[in-house]
Amino acid sequence: MCGITGAIWSDPDRAIHPPVLQRMTDVLRHRGPDDEGTYQSEYQCQSPDGSVPGVALGFRRLSIIDVGGGRQPLSNEDDTVWVVFNGEIYNFLELRHRLEGAGHRFRTRSDTETIVHLYEDEGLDCFRHFNGMFAIAIWDRPRRRLVLGRDRLGKKPLYFLQQPGRLAFASELKSLLEIPGVARDVDPTAVDQYLTYQYVPHPRTIFRGISKLPPGHLAEYDGDRLRVQSYWEPDFQQEISIDEPEACERLRELLESSVAMRLQSEVPLGAFLSGGVDSSLIVAIAQQKMQRPMKTFSIGFPIAQYDETHYARRVAQHLKTEHHEFQVTPAGMEILPQLVWHYDEPFADSSAIPTWYVSQRTREHVTVALSGDGGDELFAGYPRYQAVALAAGLDRFWPLRVVFGAGFWQSLPSSTRQKSALRRLKRFCEVLRTPPLQRYLD
Repeated sequence: MCGITGAIWSDPDRAIHPPVLQRMTDVLRHRGPDDEGTYQSEYQCQSPDGSVPGVALGFRRLSIIDVGGGRQPLSNEDDTVWVVFNGEIYNFLELRHRLEGAGHRFRTRSDTETIVHLYEDEGLDCFRHFNGMFAIAIWDRPRRRLVLGRDRLGKKPLYFLQQPGRLAFASELKSLLEIPGVARDVDPTAVDQYLTYQYVPHPRTIFRGISKLPPGHLAEYDGDRLRVQSYWEPDFQQEISIDEPEACERLRELLESSVAMRLQSEVPLGAFLSGGVDSSLIVAIAQQKMQRPMKTFSIGFPIAQYDETHYARRVAQHLKTEHHEFQVTPAGMEILPQLVWHYDEPFADSSAIPTWYVSQRTREHVTVALSGDGGDELFAGYPRYQAVALAAGLDRFWPLRVVFGAGFWQSLPSSTRQKSALRRLKRFCEVLRTPPLQRYLD
């Protein structure tokens, strides 16, 4: 991953001076340890074509594609459009061929330059053509505007702070807090949302006045007004007439093409392997497409009910990957300060702890790692989805609902094991009499 930051201002008193921009960029070094770059253009009130806002762009790079040449900030041929970008555009080669055919000249082999030239041709519609994960900031001098864009599902973060006469943005909250005078007032509504959802949903953040750009959205700021608009959203009304064998084949095609696109890298690449369905599928597909054994990584724990390394080991042996297995004793209190510093705001997913450990050890071997994250959400893999379906069935048979919703279930002795069947049954029965939405949240 990389880190981007910067600002645009129409009030000279709100200018981001070079030392501040450097601090905003330096604090993102962990996102991009390989390279850095900045671009600065001061506010001009007496330019021939009218006043031009000041702009500052900062970038920290993790080099993956065009390691030697893909430096940022990057501009078009005449330096009128500049971009900083975190992520990957998977279809950049296809877009590049189209743009070269239209007469654009490329100086690098990076996917970043595709963004600049497609924006020149398509304007704000360029985001509809990107297949990738990204957070993008574009400074368009002729139109005197800054454009921010975030990928369809929000894989890459993008925060912004709007003040009178200035808009600042960054990949992480801590970068915005390097700006002198930015308040750190906690938003009580965000705290309430965190206690409900275990994270702070967009567009809020834990700090009052700082927002997240929602997934599938872009923002346009001209020094006076901020306009946020959606450029994509899933269409849940569309139904496809398809039988199961055809659906399975289509799913296989999508998985294979998706994995193949993510194997584009000029640096060492591997994959997290838990032994579950999602990561195992991704590793299996990747191994088919690689000329050498895939590097896979698993992390184990001394508590048997949470240790899944034996599953990962079986998959790795079957696929003949170059497997690395680590075992750690979780020390949540010890790494908590580091997790707080990286996440910037409250986040209650305990998987952050094993993810921290496996990422730390994996980085010793590779720069990029694929993972199966998102599979449970897309394919209803969590046990709570089964519980929701079962509860909906019981709603149609009220005698069973009365029995299972009775209070005596809560008087049964509890097991100390977090994943015990009785513990799950008691949790299920406890919320059975509540409305479906409250039931799911509980």
